[in-house]
Amino acid sequence: MTQLSEHLTSSSAAALSHSSELDGLRLTPHFSLEEMCKTKVNLKNVPNEAQVENLKRLCGWLEMLRDEWNRRYADVRCLKADGRCVGDEPIIINSGYRSEAVNKAVGGVSGSNHLTGCAVDIHVLGKEQAIRYACILLDIADESQEDFDELLIEQTSKSLWIHFAVRPFANRRKITIG
Repeated sequence: MTQLSEHLTSSSAAALSHSSELDGLRLTPHFSLEEMCKTKVNLKNVPNEAQVENLKRLCGWLEMLRDEWNRRYADVRCLKADGRCVGDEPIIINSGYRSEAVNKAVGGVSGSNHLTGCAVDIHVLGKEQAIRYACILLDIADESQEDFDELLIEQTSKSLWIHFAVRPFANRRKITIG
């Protein structure tokens, strides 16, 4: 597997100062700042530079998850109607960075890793995909010898997702399958 640092790209501090410029700013090749800050509530949700650095670290893991998912489970011989290879399936983000106001509005817990840009909720198509994503993330941690803070399979009566968090330090490797 590729090292985490190979998936990180730089960003301009000037671009971060203007929320209208979130659109198109890439954190890694397949993940944008806009995608990691999207929200269903109409509140300001723009991270500071430290939070963007945390998002970059997190997106490095997501890039490796995406690469490994496609390597293991996609059939690259077939093409989709839009020209993408089946082996080029995206990782879909439900929620990434949350400001205090956004976190409160969506019912997030106080002290959430989302507040620092260290957490992401990943859309899954069902329990099998959630388990496979979790296994890949555990393999990445073992092979890279880098740790994560939380790997949680969470659900409500209507949806299922993976909550994944990576802090700059003091990662706990907390795993919960709910």
